[in-house]
Amino acid sequence: MEFLKSGIKTVLGSTEPGQQPSAAETVEKLVERVYSSTLLEDRRDACRALKALSRKYRIEVGAQGMPPLVQVLQNDGQDAEIISYALDTLCNIVTSEEFDEEADNPAVSVNVGEQFTEMFIKCPEHVSLIMGYLDEYDFRVRRASIQLLTSLIANKTRELQELVLVSPMGVSKLMDLLSDSREVIRNDVLLLLVELTKSNSNIQKIVAFENAFDRLFDIVQEEGNSDGGIVVEDCLILLLNLLKNNTSNTQFFKEGSYINRLAPMFKLNEDAQWTPQKVSNLHCLLQVVRALVTPSNPQQLVAACQRAMHQTQLLQALCELLMSSGVPADILTETINAVAEVVRGEHENQLALSQVLAPSQPPRPAIVVLLMSMINEKQLLGLRLAVLYCFACYLYRNADAQRQVVQTLLPSNASEASSALSTGQLLCTGLFSSDALANWCSSVALMHTLVEQVPLKEELLRVLLATADGQRPITLLAQCCKLLQQDQQRLQSKLGLLQLLSVWLAHCPGAVKALLETHGTMAYLTAQLCANEHDEREYLLQGMCAFLMGLCIQFNDNSLATQRREDIVQLVIKRIGQETFCRKLQEVSRHEAYSRACKQAQLRVKGAADLLLDFEYCKLYKGLEALVAKLVSGFDVDGIELTELTLSSEASALVAQYKGIIRGLDTQIQTLQQHSQELEQKSTSLQQQLEQEQLLKSQLADQHTLLKAQLGATQSNGVDATTAAAAASSSANDEQLNAARFQANMYFAENIRLTKELDTMRQQLQLEKQRADDAQASLTTLQKDQEDLLELLADQEAKLAKCEVATTAGAAPPNISSS
Repeated sequence: MEFLKSGIKTVLGSTEPGQQPSAAETVEKLVERVYSSTLLEDRRDACRALKALSRKYRIEVGAQGMPPLVQVLQNDGQDAEIISYALDTLCNIVTSEEFDEEADNPAVSVNVGEQFTEMFIKCPEHVSLIMGYLDEYDFRVRRASIQLLTSLIANKTRELQELVLVSPMGVSKLMDLLSDSREVIRNDVLLLLVELTKSNSNIQKIVAFENAFDRLFDIVQEEGNSDGGIVVEDCLILLLNLLKNNTSNTQFFKEGSYINRLAPMFKLNEDAQWTPQKVSNLHCLLQVVRALVTPSNPQQLVAACQRAMHQTQLLQALCELLMSSGVPADILTETINAVAEVVRGEHENQLALSQVLAPSQPPRPAIVVLLMSMINEKQLLGLRLAVLYCFACYLYRNADAQRQVVQTLLPSNASEASSALSTGQLLCTGLFSSDALANWCSSVALMHTLVEQVPLKEELLRVLLATADGQRPITLLAQCCKLLQQDQQRLQSKLGLLQLLSVWLAHCPGAVKALLETHGTMAYLTAQLCANEHDEREYLLQGMCAFLMGLCIQFNDNSLATQRREDIVQLVIKRIGQETFCRKLQEVSRHEAYSRACKQAQLRVKGAADLLLDFEYCKLYKGLEALVAKLVSGFDVDGIELTELTLSSEASALVAQYKGIIRGLDTQIQTLQQHSQELEQKSTSLQQQLEQEQLLKSQLADQHTLLKAQLGATQSNGVDATTAAAAASSSANDEQLNAARFQANMYFAENIRLTKELDTMRQQLQLEKQRADDAQASLTTLQKDQEDLLELLADQEAKLAKCEVATTAGAAPPNISSS
């Protein structure tokens, strides 16, 4: 510190005894020295002093020193030392990091770096100036430029991304720095690219096009794969940024056979040490795998990546990691999630998972071992939910696996498998456990075995459970209904049972009949809907009970004399009330858990108490809620009112005919509106694609201009080179120029094609809107005709009634021939 003080005194000169200048005064003098000094050495010393003060007096240096520092960058580029001082000082000013020297300064706020960043980038030329110094090979200048850009991007990400995009060859410059032989530079550029590629698909595409995947995998391999240090983690984070929510990069990654390079990274040595860094590396690596096969990606792309993962033995490597001992809990959880999405909906991968055996005595299927963890209340919540997600993905569109689970519960197979645990037995164990979370998970898991499998729902009705008191066995459905009615059963358990029963009853009249025959079930549902609770979760429970009762109406085949559709509707009308029923039915979709579960198939909750609804149940509810509400409001399954007015048969048929026409038009309008929305979305997508093509066209034009300039420079300098060398250079530039022209022409043609397609789609959209308007006008006319008809029919009924009264009284009947 004394050395620093003496250095500042040398620059500023000595002060009078007893007069200590303030920090602002000191900075002011240094700034004046930078502005006014004619000697480079004096300006260099002043910049060095400003750099020293910028850590403790950031506000003073930032407020006064930014303009002169920019001036130094503009005018003194020939001196690497003064440029490095200026860049370091700016970096200290805008960084979000808090220095130890300024800890006692109350004037420094948390976002002071962000405020100075905003001041600095008000002039976009400042960023271009910093980008220009990336070309300097001097270590101090290049590294300081990279660190300053990193701080700027961290503070104002979106603004800096746009400025880098418009900077000539800006992203290309940064990618070239990954090949710098100095590891410190390379590592700093990695951090810069990580910040730069966040949530910007255009930059992500350019980085990927600049051969990023190859370079990143090379660095990871050089650093020791998953056993490497922090540099491996940075590479994987950047790789994840490039792939997450970026379909084109994911397609490029798959087509470039880069999935082949993922599998070796999961190989574990026998003496593997689970250091914190190795855990972080593997966690990022698993995130990369999931980014390729996430259900939010297009289905065809996901299927292609899943098949590639099976062919490259990546799935096998994941399963080996899954069954390894000593794996940390968070890595095991993420591995289960990754395996889940690799097998989801891909039959070959699902079959491969079913054949994986755990290294136990005796060997057990991996699925069984995972389910044992799911129903074990001592396991971590994240791990149990990961197993549930994996089991659901294993069953997704896998009729064979669903059938195998149900068969393990049937009487003929249950006795054969009594000596060994099966998936069905484990699910029943969890279903009847004292742990509410095990109840919920087992109910949802069993529910997934029935999704879109009506024959299996009928088969599951045959499942019998032994009773402890030696009485007759009870069916599984009856036991579920019995548990639902128990007061001591926790609400979370009841919600799980209601989801299971709802999926079971949907489209299965046999299950509806079995539930209606179960003692006390309808009485319990009615009591729930008549109750007045004020808790949100109780509201949710009542809404789910209403939905279950509605399914008993919808899928009732009227085989029970006292529990027909009309009987249950009358029960709702007299005991509950139609408005009350519909209001409570809507409580499901109003609940926060519903909106959260609808977003994605994987459950993401903060705590066990937040586990309320599953994705598949929400999908069923969304598809049938409106139909159930109509049924209870007075419509049967075909939409014909159950409480028709007392009209003649001909009048009733005419009314029904008009209603059928109106329903048909309603359907046609909805179809047209949906088609119109799809066309609008496609139009927007084409517009975005057109803009991207125009941006690429602009970039190619810039490259074209650059190549022409290089060609002109080569021809002008041909006097100093041999004739043969000049001819070779000219030919090479001609080839590059022709290639650029060819690529530009291709993009221009594609631009024209997309423009024509966009115009065609707009015309089609306009036509569909016109059709929808015409259909709406027709509907309005028919509705008016229907109202007129009903008035005429009512008038006729009134006159007929008067006629009957007159006839009874012996009077002459009125003349109704005009009616």
